[in-house]
Amino acid sequence: METNIYPIYDRMMTRQDKEQLLHQRGVMIWFTGLSGSGKSTIALGVERELHQRGLLCRILDGDNIRSGINAGLGFSAEDRRENIRRIAEVGKLFVDTGIITLAAFVSPTNEYRQLARDIIGAEDFKEVYVSTPLEECERRDVKGLYARARRGEVKDFTGISAPFEAPEHPVLDIDTSKQPLEKSVAQVVDLIVSLSE
Repeated sequence: METNIYPIYDRMMTRQDKEQLLHQRGVMIWFTGLSGSGKSTIALGVERELHQRGLLCRILDGDNIRSGINAGLGFSAEDRRENIRRIAEVGKLFVDTGIITLAAFVSPTNEYRQLARDIIGAEDFKEVYVSTPLEECERRDVKGLYARARRGEVKDFTGISAPFEAPEHPVLDIDTSKQPLEKSVAQVVDLIVSLSE
């Protein structure tokens, strides 16, 4: 006789219940691109615009995740994969609660991003490639990481001493060196709104 070892799931409110309450559809917007490409900046702009429209949104960013749930992880291949796995699992909880979730992570390989897509679900995973060129990202060097990587102080730094694989089929490709922030934000907001229609 087979018994259900997860009986609470059968009694929990459904995702549809949560989405009806919030009057929105849960979705994961997964920003990928080099450090300094503009992922977090776009996400912040999208969050503000969605808030003004009365839509609930949560940003998951490398800084807030690595200082909390992933504080014990380094930057080895194993740790990077686990970092993405945990982010995807947390992201799925938000999406299943009807929350528009914005993930801003370098996530440098197609394999890592496929792992996140598999966990979250292809229907809810929308990949946005912030394709700002390396030269521009390095010029900005917001955190001084490129300079440190060039001096050999940061090992396995994506774009310098570790590779970045461009996404194969992003829903949006945004180069922040070629358009103003407002346009980039509007493109993502339009995408999110179109998903709820």
